[in-house]
Amino acid sequence: MAETCDYLPWGHLPTPPQRVHRLDNPEQLNTLSGSLLPFGLGRSYGDSCVNSEGLLVDTRSWDHYLGFQDGRLRCEAGVTLAQVVQTFVPKGWFLPVTPGTQSVTIGGAIANDVHGKNHHSAGTFGCHVREIGLWRSDRGEVVCSAEQEPELFAATIGGLGLTGLILWAEIQLKPIPGNQVTVQTHPFQDLDEFIALSARHQNTEYTVAWLDCFSAKDGRCRGLFYAGEHSAASKPLRQAWRPRMPFNLPSGVMNRATISAFNELYYRQGLRQPNKQQSLIPFFYPLDGIDQWHRLYGRKGFFQYQCVMPLEAKAGMQSILERIQSAGTGSFLGVLKVFADKPSPGLLSFPQPGICLALDLPNRGDSTLALMRELDAILRDHGGRLYPAKDARMDPNDFQRTYPALEPFRHQCDPRFSSDFWRRVDNGAHS
Repeated sequence: MAETCDYLPWGHLPTPPQRVHRLDNPEQLNTLSGSLLPFGLGRSYGDSCVNSEGLLVDTRSWDHYLGFQDGRLRCEAGVTLAQVVQTFVPKGWFLPVTPGTQSVTIGGAIANDVHGKNHHSAGTFGCHVREIGLWRSDRGEVVCSAEQEPELFAATIGGLGLTGLILWAEIQLKPIPGNQVTVQTHPFQDLDEFIALSARHQNTEYTVAWLDCFSAKDGRCRGLFYAGEHSAASKPLRQAWRPRMPFNLPSGVMNRATISAFNELYYRQGLRQPNKQQSLIPFFYPLDGIDQWHRLYGRKGFFQYQCVMPLEAKAGMQSILERIQSAGTGSFLGVLKVFADKPSPGLLSFPQPGICLALDLPNRGDSTLALMRELDAILRDHGGRLYPAKDARMDPNDFQRTYPALEPFRHQCDPRFSSDFWRRVDNGAHS
């Protein structure tokens, strides 16, 4: 039986109540009516995990390992990254690519083709997927890979759950010498310094930068650049206790004054620790430091603006940063990362060579939407694009223009699967 409950995207923007079916076995899918959309842990920020005109299929109970040999892990789609870390890091294996949170299912990591701190060296998650078991409404279970059903395989990686329901997948884990990471921290004062640091550390396995979003002014922006490598050292791997936000903070708490104060403290703390060794848990998963941290933004929720822009268009990125600063909005965790030329097998994969920015914007209604339209115009003028997994409002024409493989992707979509995002961007375009 389907039941009604509130399944929300991570941005906690106003969302219609979702009808949800908790999946026990794939045969049940044939008995369901209306459009379907897989749902894992709800870490998509916008409406790509919302299906207000149909039914969400909750896959979290599909969380079993199916096989492991020589680093090749086969598991059900509901297995989480946290499970993989806890099971296989003690055995000397780690995820080949990981985003900033462990609260993602394997199915979700594939459907959003997640990327991480090692994009310049390893590409996206989809680059390490070997096989996928996919349920299609017209064919039942189909096994696809780069050699078998390659068009369907390419569409499913980064396919936002629209090509069918991922039942299981086989991924290649990577060997690691220990569970610690050696981290260097370098301050920078503008994008030129950030780009130079990225180039200097192109052979370092992991690189990423924290950005002080309120420092962007007169061609400058400060931040901390992190370069990390796996260390042979090991300590007991424990999930640290983390505080939990039990309720939404009042609207307006996340403002220029509070975020500026936090950023100043964070920057100064980083300067005191230029070199350190830390557990891979806090290094890779800073977003897990506070449980339910999205509640910091209040009951109105927040948007995340995640974009990528060519390196030669860094002036456009500076314009975006300065426009956000002048609007008096932003977040305590702004992220910059240089993407390399590491093509993903996914047709709708987000990364392309250039500078990637990810920044949270508190939802202040029309003013926030107007600001993001201004940012879109800058992005459009400089050859950039937005990340569908983080989006809740991009213009359909921008989506269709910046994802050139959209037409072959459409041919691989399962007609039974849809989402609010897909109806918005695929049907809403105009000439």
